[in-house]
Amino acid sequence: MRRTSGTGRAGRTGIRTVLSALLLVATWGGAALAPSTAAAAAPDPDASPGLIAAMQRDLGLTEQARTRLAQEKAAFAVQPSAERAAGGDFAGTWFDADSGRLTVAVTNRQKAEAVRKTGADAKVVTHSADRLDAVKRRIDRLKAPAAVGSWHVDVRTNQVVVQVAADRAGKDDVKAFLDRARAAGPVRIETVNATPTTFAAGTVGGDPYYTHQYRCSIGFSVHGGFVTAGHCGTPGTFVRGWDGSDMGWFQGSSFPGDDMAWVSTGYGWWTVPVVLGWGQTSDRLVRGSWEAPVGSSICRSGSTTKWHCGTVLGKNETVNYDVGAVHQMTRTDVCAEGGDSGGSFITGDQAQGVTSGGWGNCSSGGNTWFQPVNEILGRYGLTLHTA
Repeated sequence: MRRTSGTGRAGRTGIRTVLSALLLVATWGGAALAPSTAAAAAPDPDASPGLIAAMQRDLGLTEQARTRLAQEKAAFAVQPSAERAAGGDFAGTWFDADSGRLTVAVTNRQKAEAVRKTGADAKVVTHSADRLDAVKRRIDRLKAPAAVGSWHVDVRTNQVVVQVAADRAGKDDVKAFLDRARAAGPVRIETVNATPTTFAAGTVGGDPYYTHQYRCSIGFSVHGGFVTAGHCGTPGTFVRGWDGSDMGWFQGSSFPGDDMAWVSTGYGWWTVPVVLGWGQTSDRLVRGSWEAPVGSSICRSGSTTKWHCGTVLGKNETVNYDVGAVHQMTRTDVCAEGGDSGGSFITGDQAQGVTSGGWGNCSSGGNTWFQPVNEILGRYGLTLHTA
């Protein structure tokens, strides 16, 4: 953010604009920060009234919202030891909202008992995570027609799920692709009403950051700049801030294949470990990037639709945009719209990823995919700016 005097724009518009600008120059990345023990489910001190209200609105929770946050925090703490107990028979994890506990799928009954001793629930299944990941990689090597929206490992059903647009499922190229996908292993076909698109938007005044072509949203602060979506710019693309002032350059970008990028900042802008709550919740401090399991609650901050919450639905999914497939994405039922691309996905105080694309909107609902932040950090050798 360009530093301004009290008579400048930041001084005139007050503290909320300053906080907005701080978020807009902020992005995510960084080393994971996990609780050291599986603490009992106690109220989360970071559960502000605004965050609770957003979870009540978007997840349909009432007084259970605070309990849900505490249960998720306890489940996250159990996850590392539970996965170690599963060993080579590991087949995936998810947070079960009904029980408020972590579930670990395993292919061996003895390992299931070892998992339960760590404090997690266990489910015995047929296929290991390695087996299902191998099936998905075979499908990744296929050329998918535009009517195929995505494919992913569904840890709950122990299958690979391929999603296809219902109105085009009968076309010859789609049927041929699905035949080859089924031959790869345990695959289930689902029909959907829409296929994903990215969430970039044309430039309009007063929003987070701009290139010559797009308005997008900042994800998370890293030392030296911020991370965002790759489809928002290519290496060398110049970036301007929310106020139109010079901001920095895209240093690295990958899309399709991935949807990740990082921007180096200068010109008087600096980074802070904050995600903007847009007045709906308190601005969120970022303390790490510990990955939340499937079934966890998650919230998104973006420049168009502001703050919305939902649930992690799947991981390691391949999304087939019209320009090509993007791999290793995480799917949520959080809504998003044009201009939200690159924005922050966060669970509690842990950075999760940057908004890529999806289908639907924040009036009718939909699904949104994000690029996991730890993959971006590892790719470009970045360090998350944390509180």
